[in-house]
Amino acid sequence: MPREHDAGQIGAGPVQHRTMADALHEGAAGSCGQLREQLKALGRRARRCFDLDELVIGERALDLAGDRLGQPCGADAHHRFERVRQGAQMAALPLGEWLSSGHGEILQAVMAKRSRSSDRWLKEHFADPFVKRAQAQGWRSRAAFKLEEIDLREKMFRSGAICIDLGAAPGAWSQYLRRRLGRGGKILATDILPLEPLEGVQFVQGDFREAAVFEEILRLLPHRQVDWVLSDMAPAMSGIDSVDQPRAMDLAELALDLAARILKPGGGALIKVFQGAGFEALIRTARGQYGKVRLLKPAASRARSSEMYMLAKDYRLV
Repeated sequence: MPREHDAGQIGAGPVQHRTMADALHEGAAGSCGQLREQLKALGRRARRCFDLDELVIGERALDLAGDRLGQPCGADAHHRFERVRQGAQMAALPLGEWLSSGHGEILQAVMAKRSRSSDRWLKEHFADPFVKRAQAQGWRSRAAFKLEEIDLREKMFRSGAICIDLGAAPGAWSQYLRRRLGRGGKILATDILPLEPLEGVQFVQGDFREAAVFEEILRLLPHRQVDWVLSDMAPAMSGIDSVDQPRAMDLAELALDLAARILKPGGGALIKVFQGAGFEALIRTARGQYGKVRLLKPAASRARSSEMYMLAKDYRLV
């Protein structure tokens, strides 16, 4: 059974997650793009490219790993961003120049640490009973059990419902919806990543914040007739809360905003959220739009993860 949590105590003010998330991406995009090209030019001898969402070397070298949101952060938010930006600039140095400047030991330590972490994750992943069940039952990922558990408890879906699945890849939630809703249901999935075709599921690839992608979504959905907006979206995690949390909250806010544009009165939303800065403000916003809002943590969510699911029912069209 999913574990329900009390979301009644709302206190923290809102965080400008869109501004912070955009700033982090813009400050890193140019530097990481340059580094990616440099690594390609080395004949792909490097085993790892820097990902936009993982400024690992720069962040670790600047000792940002311990920079947690639990510490006071209001006055030094700009300073935090500047340190991440500097990390991106460090990562943009030609690889040979960067190594020769005395950072080789840092690189080795970082890669060794990430290798150990990856090994632990892989061992845990393949030992996970939900992973084994997903493989045995033909699900695309263990995430199907999260949606199934919440649905069975909350009786979310009716036959023939119209649903949109945000951040759908690899497709486990859409796969569950297809089985659950029957042939009369309509499912639209979207993701910036490609999705292997699923019978009975329409797919739009792209960032739904972009006008062309959003217009395509609206074209495929009947106006104000959507029953459920589902979002299992999460950013690529760097392991640094001050970077990951604004991005995660930005995605949750985007999903809630999209729901307000397309849900029919009485519709609902199920959105992945992460506890941290901005979490309570998001719940407060949802309570102003929906008759019922609950926080659930299904058994398939890893205990150490701060992820939860916000279930909002009975949308009130304002």
